Amino acid sequence: MKLLVLGGTVFVGRHLVATALARGHEVSLFNRGQRNPDLFPEAEHLRGDRDPNVGDGLRALAGRRWDAAVDVSGYLPRHVGAAAQLLAEAVDHYTFVSTISVYSAPPQPGMDESAPLQTLDDPAAEEVTGERYGGLKVLCEQAVSAALPERHLIIRPGMIVGPDDPTDRFPYWAARIAQGGAVLVPGAPDRPVQLIDTRDLGAWLLTLVERKATGTFNATGPAQPLTWADWMTTIKAETGSDATFTYVPDAFLGEHAVNGGDLPFWVPAEFADIFAVSIQRALATGLTHRPLAETVRDTIAWDQARPADTERRAGWSREREAEVLAAWHQQSGA
Repeated sequence: MKLLVLGGTVFVGRHLVATALARGHEVSLFNRGQRNPDLFPEAEHLRGDRDPNVGDGLRALAGRRWDAAVDVSGYLPRHVGAAAQLLAEAVDHYTFVSTISVYSAPPQPGMDESAPLQTLDDPAAEEVTGERYGGLKVLCEQAVSAALPERHLIIRPGMIVGPDDPTDRFPYWAARIAQGGAVLVPGAPDRPVQLIDTRDLGAWLLTLVERKATGTFNATGPAQPLTWADWMTTIKAETGSDATFTYVPDAFLGEHAVNGGDLPFWVPAEFADIFAVSIQRALATGLTHRPLAETVRDTIAWDQARPADTERRAGWSREREAEVLAAWHQQSGA
């Protein structure tokens, strides 16, 4: 199969491309060449910009032909629409990687792909913020559907984890628990959490592309319910840590201006069911999940191989954690 990947050198795209090459596919990558440009020398590298009004824009894609395209780097509907329209006559099948953040708040436990979607007050505005991210992805999905109405696949991942994670959300917890000591954990031990290893996502997504599957699929995991206590204790076991966990209620965290950047994966209780969506459609097509312990080990190995001075994009300092923990113990008497 001749496969075009829009992006392809970071996280999901990186592992998707690695899997495609391992399966013997002929891969072309389209991106700006700014992140990991030396990856995959055996693939074709096409340079350009998602914005058709910047530089050469999408010109490198003109007059070409592929069996399928996978868009892992689209955030703005104008950019995604331009690519989808250009490629509508150049590919047989188009996949857009969206997000479970497309669903309207508050999320409902067990919601599936038919759940209501977000809308934006100003659809034309192109600022990507946390509040607008999901609504923009909805518009991106609609742009793909309009350009290739019978030949598209929409994938809505939840939290993606594993090696090469540029968000540092999962690596924060792995590294923090490995350090040991008193660890502040948000919410309650039985609160649900969902995540998917980027390698499992990429392999399953590619299989759907090979089948020319269509439709919309939530993509997270695992198949069986997972709680915060489950994944905290899994990390502890895999790291051999002496960590102890103190679960601190949402209300207290809010009073102390704690946010999801401080404690990755945490959302206030009213949004917690975003980690309880249905993935039955994806499981029925063959989505599988490696053991969480394997993801923990591989992520830690990758993380520890990075330079010691690597700037972390998520998670708070030990000092701030200790400060909030002390305040909680003082208030609760625990």
